[in-house]
Amino acid sequence: MGMMTYRKSRFDEHGFTGLEAAIVLIAFVVVAAVFSFVVLGAGSFTTQTAQATVHTGVAQASSSLEVVGNVMGISASPNAPGARLTCINTSVALTAGGTAMDLAQMVISYADNNGGRNAAVANNTLGITDCTTINVFADQTDENQRWCVSQKINDRNPSAPNNLLEHDEIWILSIGMPDSATVNTKITVNFQPATGAVLPVSRTIPGGLNVVQALY
Repeated sequence: MGMMTYRKSRFDEHGFTGLEAAIVLIAFVVVAAVFSFVVLGAGSFTTQTAQATVHTGVAQASSSLEVVGNVMGISASPNAPGARLTCINTSVALTAGGTAMDLAQMVISYADNNGGRNAAVANNTLGITDCTTINVFADQTDENQRWCVSQKINDRNPSAPNNLLEHDEIWILSIGMPDSATVNTKITVNFQPATGAVLPVSRTIPGGLNVVQALY
């Protein structure tokens, strides 16, 4: 009788030992699964953050604006003593993949190698003014430089004008030149959008002027 009790007790202990091992194993599996989920979630979040950072960096480092065609120089009095440019016409459009751009928030600056400087050529504080309101063809100085929109090609909103340069549109910007924009002068006009890199445009005024000429 004692022998039978001893064997039953031994078998019961083995059963409990196996059950305990199974519980411990299940606990390890659950912990491992939770840990893996946390690690994968953290990795996914890190990847998404890194992608967002890269996209933001690319957007800030690249310009969404480009010059289309030639930059044209206009001189109101090309044969007068001390002849100079009166204004330039620059056609701009969005680059491939660029998003619509509010040009009312764009800053245009000017500099030349004769000492002419203007950190922000004025337009209109309430929005972009077209060239029927601002006369850029009159002689200007650094202090009263102005720019305006002389034409919108492929305008998407002809009945409701706005400040957005959109896909397939080309806007011709007329930018007044100061009295330092004389012959053989290198001029630089910087277009700084609200988002993205600055677009610098440098040209040299030729030694002889016509009323209209391409600048290179």
